[in-house]
Amino acid sequence: MSEVAVETISLYKAYSSGEREVQALKDVNIRVRVGDFVTISGPSGAGKTTLLNILGGLDRPTSGEVFVLGTGLNRLDEDELATFRCVNIGYVFQDYNLISTLTARENVEFARELAGFNSADFEAKALDLINMVGLTGRADHLPDQLSGGERQRLAFARALANDPAIVLADEPTGNLDDETALKIIEMLEGLKRDGKTVVVVTHDTRIWEVSDRRFRMSYGVVVEEDW
Repeated sequence: MSEVAVETISLYKAYSSGEREVQALKDVNIRVRVGDFVTISGPSGAGKTTLLNILGGLDRPTSGEVFVLGTGLNRLDEDELATFRCVNIGYVFQDYNLISTLTARENVEFARELAGFNSADFEAKALDLINMVGLTGRADHLPDQLSGGERQRLAFARALANDPAIVLADEPTGNLDDETALKIIEMLEGLKRDGKTVVVVTHDTRIWEVSDRRFRMSYGVVVEEDW
């Protein structure tokens, strides 16, 4: 059996809303193999982004365990978790989450710096990634000088700056025109071919069709899994 990249065991996540407890995840048990291209779908409020944030070490479960590349994330302290995330995980946020005061190139360089790479190759590698995602000539533009599709592609370049083993993406084609969305889907397929483990939260059936496995969530529970 292939090596496991991501595994959750009895994962539970709850938030407080005033005096009420909101259950975002309930007994989620999933396993993603190294090199898998996985999609997670479901209606709004199903817990998809919460699950992705926990897999990416951006949030912690209330109970249960999450293992990424064999490391129990909820057993790490905050500094250890931040280091693990910077080295091993690339995250493409739904709202891009770019640093508005840095140029496209600087956004990518900063991600490489956080991952501990040698500063001597920052600019060259950043430009390689920017060119790879089709932003040639836009390296010195600030995020607000880029279109939505360009910002999404820059978000991918930044997510790949640390050469991560695992790439997580939250609705990467959600607000894009068809042409730009197809380019993003091609990028996701390219990551799969390069041996990356890819987990995507999406409503886009075109991404479901090219993925290896599909999870569907409802009210915090994984209710369906296609192999």
